[in-house]
Amino acid sequence: MAPSTPPAPQSEAELCERAHALAGMTLGALAERLAVPCPPDLRGHKGWIGNLMERALGADAGSRDEPDFAALGIELKTLPVNRHGRPVETTFVCTIPLSHVHETPWESSRVRRKLAHVLGVPVEGERVIPLAERRIGSALSWRMDATSEAKLRADWEELAGLIGRGAVEEISGRLGRYLQVRPKARDGSVRKRAIDAEGELIETLPRGFYLRTQFTAQILAGAFGA
Repeated sequence: MAPSTPPAPQSEAELCERAHALAGMTLGALAERLAVPCPPDLRGHKGWIGNLMERALGADAGSRDEPDFAALGIELKTLPVNRHGRPVETTFVCTIPLSHVHETPWESSRVRRKLAHVLGVPVEGERVIPLAERRIGSALSWRMDATSEAKLRADWEELAGLIGRGAVEEISGRLGRYLQVRPKARDGSVRKRAIDAEGELIETLPRGFYLRTQFTAQILAGAFGA
């Protein structure tokens, strides 16, 4: 019989204890423990590591638009890092409701809700390391403070404002100092509704908000030192 997924943790302390117990374990060993097939690489399996961690730690939000540990208000983020502990790729935050993101105030935005309290789990992310052999690092608990919130809010308001003004097709990954907008779809056939410059609904690629590596590097440095 396959091992069952642990129940949702009842406290932040319990969640952190579970996460810290995984430090030093390889992804292959964790996958074997949970009876989850480990792919040879992440091509076609982009969210595999995050899903594996959610299962190992008892995330309970499922597909709901809530933090992964809904009762605790904590979002799980795996952070691929290199041998020096620096992030090697941007971090997905959430999908963007393109047709009405500009109507939502920052205080109740998806980005703020997802990033208010984060459990970050560093994972070896260098492609030369086979996926099954990549090790899990020491988890960190991060809460958005006033300085971080000001940085993210400035980018979010600029980008959400552009989407609201019908400029979604003009937004590139170069915009935003800490938060960026990028396409988020399995393939080019997926479409979502957005607003054009005339206020008419159009079909376009789904988009997501991503944290730049500069921001996640600051989080890691704050937790573990430069």
